[in-house]
Amino acid sequence: MRKRTIRLALALAACLATAAAPAQGLTKVNVGHTNAAADGGFFVADKRGYFKAEGIEPNFIAFDSGARMIAPFASGDLDVGGGAPSAGLYNAAGRGIKIRIVADKASTPPGWRSQSLMVRKDLIDGGRFKTLADLKGLKLAGTALGASGDGTVTKLYERSGLKPGDFERVYMGYPQQLLALSNKAIDAALPAEPTATEIETRGVATRFMGDDEIYPGHQISVVLYSAQFAGKTDIATRFMRAYLRGLRDYNDAVENARLAGEKGEAIIAILTEYSLIKDPAIYRRMGVNAIDPDGKVNVASLQFDLDVFRDEKLIETKVSLDMVLDASFAAAAVKDMGAYEKPAKQNGGSP
Repeated sequence: MRKRTIRLALALAACLATAAAPAQGLTKVNVGHTNAAADGGFFVADKRGYFKAEGIEPNFIAFDSGARMIAPFASGDLDVGGGAPSAGLYNAAGRGIKIRIVADKASTPPGWRSQSLMVRKDLIDGGRFKTLADLKGLKLAGTALGASGDGTVTKLYERSGLKPGDFERVYMGYPQQLLALSNKAIDAALPAEPTATEIETRGVATRFMGDDEIYPGHQISVVLYSAQFAGKTDIATRFMRAYLRGLRDYNDAVENARLAGEKGEAIIAILTEYSLIKDPAIYRRMGVNAIDPDGKVNVASLQFDLDVFRDEKLIETKVSLDMVLDASFAAAAVKDMGAYEKPAKQNGGSP
């Protein structure tokens, strides 16, 4: 684990060192992301010039999990990030490193999709896997220990009647999950979109159950600010305004939890350009997660996951959700912009 952390730190340093200097008059902001469809708010805001209009030039840096962002946040090398709220986030807060949860990035009310339990197709077709209880003895992949997937796994225990240790948990990024399912190195995984749909499209694994069924309303991913960036109130609020404009465009393009019509195609083109998966058909097929266009998060879900981290003995300090949750930037942006109103009718969509 230490070697992997060193490699990630070196890769981040290299990315920062080689990043182009910001355009004249623009402030560079280092933004971590996980190459998920939920990063669409960042990507749309960049592509459509909303960051530039606020005097910001984002420098996007990819991570395999939001949990991996904590060290560069603490060092000041990362300003903004989008990923799972993690045990590391709360431990950092307990040590006085005030990384803040500032806005929504992905949640799963019923009918909305982000991560899914994907089970190898041969296990389902052969009858080895029929119910959640059949996870017993199998190997399940997530992105990182102490991330929001722990809450999903806790719900899997509750729904299946299984207990910790009944199945093996391993950790890897979304692209590696696809490869590991293909070569049968793992039996099941919890990938986010669009990776889940790509896995399904390739016939490698079957979507057995969505996170919206396993853990309805799960606050899977959030936007984070470093303490240093949050202290720069003006630029932090400008960044939030641009981000929410991107989110609102994204929400305008969604009908029945899917990207639809001409607006949907425009968003798909942006996701295809910015993300690792370049096949627009994947984005047309996938269901999307909910992202609140005013940036509001599900506080009850965040608290549940924090309690899970405590139960797993991953929390090393005395910390509460209030120590990391900061809705002031989203509130200030909404005050400037007004609350979001969904258009009455989408191009190619339904009223």
